[in-house]
Amino acid sequence: MNMAAARLIPEMGEFNVSNHLLGDQPGLKAAWERDGYWFFRDVLDKQAIAELRQIYMDYLGELGVADPQDPEARYNGADLSVMPAMVNETAMNERRVDRVLHRDPRIAAFFERLFGCDPFWVPFTVHRQVPPARDRDARRLEFIHQDGTYNDGLDFLICWIPLAEIAPEVGGLALVEGVHRRGSLHRKDGMKILPIAEEDMEVGRWRSTHYRPGDVLLMDLNTPHSGIANHSDRFRLSVDTRIMPSDGNLPVVGTIAAVSAEGVTIGDRALRFDATSFVRGLRGDQMPLADIPGRYRVGQEVIAAVTGDLVRNMRPIQ
Repeated sequence: MNMAAARLIPEMGEFNVSNHLLGDQPGLKAAWERDGYWFFRDVLDKQAIAELRQIYMDYLGELGVADPQDPEARYNGADLSVMPAMVNETAMNERRVDRVLHRDPRIAAFFERLFGCDPFWVPFTVHRQVPPARDRDARRLEFIHQDGTYNDGLDFLICWIPLAEIAPEVGGLALVEGVHRRGSLHRKDGMKILPIAEEDMEVGRWRSTHYRPGDVLLMDLNTPHSGIANHSDRFRLSVDTRIMPSDGNLPVVGTIAAVSAEGVTIGDRALRFDATSFVRGLRGDQMPLADIPGRYRVGQEVIAAVTGDLVRNMRPIQ
């Protein structure tokens, strides 16, 4: 990295690799408590990853911004306005491409080995086909945040999977190691949650790597992390999903049968809201209860963390 590029991003150390801890549950637990993540090299079935990657490339081909057969996923210079502004609005989400990953026994095999039981995939996935950044002078950390601030009560692990080689110039994901037990580091403006300021993070704790197909990064909900702006000539391809052991505290997942400002029925389960319920708005912020009927509708698929009949957290499936 040249000096000009280095000034745009904090110094990044390498992840601790946890491959040697597979099968050692106390060792895995200790690493998680210390670091707030597990990073595994070359553990996911590469053919399964290649098949998923091709779905992404076919989509970029449909948009006319890349050759679907290009192994480098290079941007061809076409108009990028054809790409949705929000990553969770892509056709990949609409077509529920997450199910290709979640239902693949070749992928599940690794997580069965890791957890010692079947994985439970939380149906909340973001598919990323990140084009080269136009502004190469801005800071490269895009949005520093902790998922736990937006997902209280949902006990999942963040599961980030590269679908192609992601060298430092392509970007990828960076995290802050070992601060996940400090609680929420976000500031608030009323009910609006603000991103974490880069200057509030300890520079020496940033970690990232040169990612390759077959790698997987699992993070604690309260591990601060950020995407890194793409300063290459190709698309960054990755999938950002959620997973947990099937013997854990599973959320309620289903379709809304009725909804009001007082509560929601998911399937045949009647649940209530109170002032502590974090019901996710369009941009991830907590919604006022009075606004819920305008955002959530009968027939919509949702995920809810509950205590008894009280909703602690509810968000749409994406």
